[in-house]
Amino acid sequence: MLKKQKNFKVAEILLKVGCVNINFKKPFTLTSGKLSPVYVDCRKLISFPKEREIIINAMTKQIQEKYKKEIYIAGGETAGIPYSSYISQKLKKPMIYIRKKPKGFGKGKLIEGEFIKNRNSILIEDMATDAGSKLHFIKALRLNKLIVKDIYVAFYYGIYKKADLNLKKMKVNLNYLATWHDILEVSPKYLSQKDQVKLERYIQSIS
Repeated sequence: MLKKQKNFKVAEILLKVGCVNINFKKPFTLTSGKLSPVYVDCRKLISFPKEREIIINAMTKQIQEKYKKEIYIAGGETAGIPYSSYISQKLKKPMIYIRKKPKGFGKGKLIEGEFIKNRNSILIEDMATDAGSKLHFIKALRLNKLIVKDIYVAFYYGIYKKADLNLKKMKVNLNYLATWHDILEVSPKYLSQKDQVKLERYIQSIS
């Protein structure tokens, strides 16, 4: 299930700081392995304190609306770690983070941090394309006896039909602030008319 907090300001921030990348000549490779002429780099936001705070405050508000009691703020390696750090500090909640694979030394843990089993947790990531890459993190949390029903991201592509299927398989809700459809609403201020037309056609062709 998808749950969105309408916020064109977030889309504008992503365009303003240069997180939105468009290149129809040399497509980008997404985490899923798909080639795409559009790519949103939410990692870049961590270098912009004012804009970052707006995003974190909006994500925090979403979480507070649903979770009133104790929860673990879980960040996915690597992009989810700074976001989960900001949010856990804002909410004064315990944080853990999930490795992509166990480290090859020490205790070899997949989840770093202290936690109690059978407690609620939420997964924090910077963005989601078709949500397929979240499966590892969700599985890791559940294998460690943590309850997880929600993923929170700043940006969700919102154009891949496979996302609904992936989320249904994981039995989680995806909560997000903006999608490519929101980018289209404000992008005429930042893109050339030629690129705007190409972007609109591309989004329409796969949505």
